[in-house]
Amino acid sequence: MTQAWFILTRADGRDICAPSPAQLADALAEVYRGATSDGSPAAVLLRFGYDDGLMYQVEVASGGEVTFEEWSDRDCEIALASPRHMSALPQGDALQLWQWLAQRQVAKIRSQPWQGG
Repeated sequence: MTQAWFILTRADGRDICAPSPAQLADALAEVYRGATSDGSPAAVLLRFGYDDGLMYQVEVASGGEVTFEEWSDRDCEIALASPRHMSALPQGDALQLWQWLAQRQVAKIRSQPWQGG
């Protein structure tokens, strides 16, 4: 049987497996506060996938820049669609995207008003 997994990559590069809703909210709050301590833009990434296939990821960067990607596997070998983007997305809307990903509601993410893809 295939197993689903979730990984949150925080702005400092640490990975958290199976993050809690509070950890997701904290990671987004950190990135919406701005750049990292070294002045580089902050970004956080939530990935969801299955051991034997598909992987989806939603990256949120400083200023509400959001990217959604779909892959054939966790090694990102084959893109299943062009990356989709949103600009200046409010923090609450970014959290909603992550909540849908955590609930495996990929169709809801796809149906959003993405730029490109």
